[in-house]
Amino acid sequence: MSPPRKVRLQKADKQLILQYPDGEFILPAEYLRVYSPSAEVRGHGAGEGTLVCGKMHVGIDKVAAAGRYALQIFFDDGHDSGIYTWDYLRELCDQQDAKWQDYLARLEAEGKGRDPDESAVKFIG
Repeated sequence: MSPPRKVRLQKADKQLILQYPDGEFILPAEYLRVYSPSAEVRGHGAGEGTLVCGKMHVGIDKVAAAGRYALQIFFDDGHDSGIYTWDYLRELCDQQDAKWQDYLARLEAEGKGRDPDESAVKFIG
């Protein structure tokens, strides 16, 4: 997969904009963070991944080239170990809606939330 023509970090809006010949994609920091390709998030093998929650307010401090094949994203929560290959970034662009809905469903199934200030306690009334 070819790299995007242009990569723009919009820190204030907490998003990364990738421009390809066939369109422009806006990837929110939270989405990129919860789908980090790091071993911390994905695990070392099938089924070992971790569901990341409470990242609603996460931002991106900076992005850097990782050779000629990827980007390294430095998040303001200290996470910086994910190397986002051009192929993986394009996958995140092309499957954004489905991946986001899957993430929300997994959060709900595990009783977790996007907001780090949200109570994990559910009141039954």
